[in-house]
Amino acid sequence: MRNIWCNTDVVTVHIRQDHYSAGAVMAIGIPYKQAKLSESWDAIIIGSGIGGLTASVLLALHAGRRVLVLERHYETGGFTHTFHRPGYQWDVGLHYVGQMGDRASQVRRAFDSITGGGVAWHPMPAVYDRFLIDGRRFEFSSGVEAFRDGLRQAFPSETAAIDRYLATVHAANRWSGLYFTEKALPAPLARVAGGLMRAPFLRWARLTTREVLENLTSNRELIGVLAAQWGDYGLPPAQSSFAMHAIIVEHYLGGAFYPVGGAASIAAAMVPLIESAGGSVVTSAEVASVVLEAGCAAGVRMSDGTVFRAPLVISDAGAANTFERLLPPDLPELDSLRADLRTLTSSTAHVSLYIGLDATDAALGLTGTNLWVYPSFDHDANVERFGRDPDAPLPGTYISFPSAKDPDFQRRYPGHSTIEAIAMVPWQPFARWEQTPWKRRGKEYESLKDSIAARLRAEVERQVPTVAPCIAHAELSTPATTRHFMNYRQGEIYGIAATPRRFLARRLGARTPVRGLYLTGQDAATLGIVGALFGGIVCASAALRKNLIGTVSRNSPVPGSAFSTKPATVSTPGSARGALPEDPASGKSGRHTADNPVQAALAGISPPAGRSESGARQPAIPQHRD
Repeated sequence: MRNIWCNTDVVTVHIRQDHYSAGAVMAIGIPYKQAKLSESWDAIIIGSGIGGLTASVLLALHAGRRVLVLERHYETGGFTHTFHRPGYQWDVGLHYVGQMGDRASQVRRAFDSITGGGVAWHPMPAVYDRFLIDGRRFEFSSGVEAFRDGLRQAFPSETAAIDRYLATVHAANRWSGLYFTEKALPAPLARVAGGLMRAPFLRWARLTTREVLENLTSNRELIGVLAAQWGDYGLPPAQSSFAMHAIIVEHYLGGAFYPVGGAASIAAAMVPLIESAGGSVVTSAEVASVVLEAGCAAGVRMSDGTVFRAPLVISDAGAANTFERLLPPDLPELDSLRADLRTLTSSTAHVSLYIGLDATDAALGLTGTNLWVYPSFDHDANVERFGRDPDAPLPGTYISFPSAKDPDFQRRYPGHSTIEAIAMVPWQPFARWEQTPWKRRGKEYESLKDSIAARLRAEVERQVPTVAPCIAHAELSTPATTRHFMNYRQGEIYGIAATPRRFLARRLGARTPVRGLYLTGQDAATLGIVGALFGGIVCASAALRKNLIGTVSRNSPVPGSAFSTKPATVSTPGSARGALPEDPASGKSGRHTADNPVQAALAGISPPAGRSESGARQPAIPQHRD
């Protein structure tokens, strides 16, 4: 077998690729230099990430708008695009999605709505995440009870804490829908009702993950396992908002899924819907600025000076790029928002090793279960140690098997398989190359890449030794690569970091102070693929002044789904549905009461001191018991 070791920046090759659901051959988007575009449009979208494409599809389907989508990359899809090498394909940002097994779930309905039902979803193994922490093995399994039982088997003396944890995750999610829906309301209505809609969710969002977990248990190993999915939102427990943690955990409780044909099948299904209303999706099309007339958005100016006009402009470029780079610096109406943004931090950067194997997943025994490898149970210490010393153990390594998750991979690439190994890293070691041209960054950069790639490869071979003799291709992307292709200032992957302060930032959402300009994607709602999708729904709702959140989840959301606008429950042994589990200290349980749902969400647990919406410390939240 061949053993070729390559270390070049990730490059996406523009090819004509399968429309996976139908088998037809099609290209996704039109290169800017080849496109014949009119000057005027109903709406212009800056960026073709899933947030931008979602807003575009909804404008087309629900308002008949002719939408021009302008993507600076030469591939459509943002973090849902794929790249290819001869015999291989990898995803760059989508690794697994929850809540897709139930066609009635709000997340599945949303995906089906924006893709016309054109994407098939394949379930991952029942054990979707396996954690190897300090040499010990733990597993998260599909289904609330299987998830609970796995934790109880690993920590038999912590059953009460585990039950309380699941109830607390549910309590934090119960009111998330109201919080995100408020972002779509017209400004006058949001001023009246917004505070009440945000308050229940912010009771949890203002607390860190570590604050809540330490309130539930003193078992450091259990805390380490409960927080072991922190890579899915990019911050260790002491820095992340517990609300973000809870959204991710509940999102996967029903199992994990993967799009058949890979992540590019999503954009391939969405683009024709945009085009069906007279719209166009254009690649290699860099927007230099938003055109303003009389203080209102009126179109965009391209990097070559061409101007396209529209009364509605939507940015999927991220909040920082939108307000700091695409708009003039002397707009007084943006002063407060810009000041808020400067208090928020960017999410983590990452390195990713893309591995191609000249053997099938079946031959190698690869099933698709994700592996997470950590040097210790203290994730905050792992991150802090690596930040100080880049030669220290990686703070965590996520190993994904995209070809094993995709039942169509062998049809497209027979005899081959793929792996991705990802580690969260700080931006600072790569900052010196931020202005250097892609693929010409010099020997020092290549040396750093070689060192990181070797470490990631060694971890893959240590955890999955059968693949070692079958590695036929490998290449590393860095935060500098992400900055080049995705245009994030510090190579971040999740936009604005999921800290408590992010959720407390009232001005961050789809609406902007500039009339006719809206924000979509991760920064309009919350992070990740699903978060960016709902950012698109929130944005289109705000721009059209229609409740598209309800439209895409017609027949009512499923209780318990992320972003559901109805309260939901997680049953706990020995407790009535809707009741929090028994508090072992008091022998009492907190029950849902119609007149005080916030107290019901907090009943039986005592979160530590929190913060007000302005960020100031508050006294400890008291226990509330019936």
